[in-house]
Amino acid sequence: MANRESLNIFGASSMGYALIETNRLEQWRSLLQDGIGLHLDCADQQTLAFRMDTHQRRIIVQRGDQEDFIAVGWQLRDQATLDEVLRRLQRLGIEVQISDPSAAAHRGVRQFWRVLGPKRLAVELFWEPLTTDQPLNMLNAGFITGQAGMGHLAITSRKPQQMRRFWQEIFDARTSDHIVERIAGLTLDIDFFRVNERHHSIAIARLRGLQMDPIRTRVQHMNLLTTSVSELTEAFLRCRKLGFEMAHEIGEHPNDREQSFYVMSPSGFELELGWNALVVDEAQWQTTSYQGISLWGHRPEKTGTLHKFSTNLGNFARGVRSLLNPEYSPL
Repeated sequence: MANRESLNIFGASSMGYALIETNRLEQWRSLLQDGIGLHLDCADQQTLAFRMDTHQRRIIVQRGDQEDFIAVGWQLRDQATLDEVLRRLQRLGIEVQISDPSAAAHRGVRQFWRVLGPKRLAVELFWEPLTTDQPLNMLNAGFITGQAGMGHLAITSRKPQQMRRFWQEIFDARTSDHIVERIAGLTLDIDFFRVNERHHSIAIARLRGLQMDPIRTRVQHMNLLTTSVSELTEAFLRCRKLGFEMAHEIGEHPNDREQSFYVMSPSGFELELGWNALVVDEAQWQTTSYQGISLWGHRPEKTGTLHKFSTNLGNFARGVRSLLNPEYSPL
């Protein structure tokens, strides 16, 4: 291979958009527009499209039966970065499909290149978003986007090494840190990876010693960042008033020091809204391991014994069922 250093694309990619499939469009509209406070830019019988900045579309919710997160748009800095990523995919033997104009317009980009990523989550590469200077009409004063992207994804996996390879070998992801969390007598190992100055764009979780995945959906949660603690608390109160269950109330993480809450989405995965997440200084950063996902807070809204029992039983049953189906990995 040519000089590997000259091909490094760290800092040249970020999370660009989310594509969700559901038959609960009205509930999703309520959560994202009235709860989180996004700008609803398009609404019809088949599609909801939301803005949070100058990108025409950041979250697209389309009608369908999956009730799942089906694709993440991954923004690349320029054509040269796209060309390098496509070369890497070719070397790894990963098939790439080029979008048609209607599919690209649906996502708010000029064109995208689709690959089937780990856990069959489509990763759609693009570098030219469609933008607009039309003013935003949002309950939330603003969101942190820019070159670091619109947020992050957390994914559970039975093949964490292969998933790690996908993000490291294709996007030059770097390890930020590691958290060990104990849940219902089980140990969860979580690795956090950054592809730019954002502390992490991908988190990969696995059950230690068990080849099970207790999460039904491709993504365990998606994160967005707002601009102030007042915007965070106001969104929290709106979501709770609307009747959405808080998977975890407001708390603070030890690694990126982000304060956030997690609300259950209509499709069963969680949506995290946070603020004040640290920006990594590459010259000073040291990888660290932490015990526990939270410094304080992040308590579940429902804490009763019956709810804990039913939740743990459901997670265990999903984990057992996951043993019957192999987890897809492109590597």
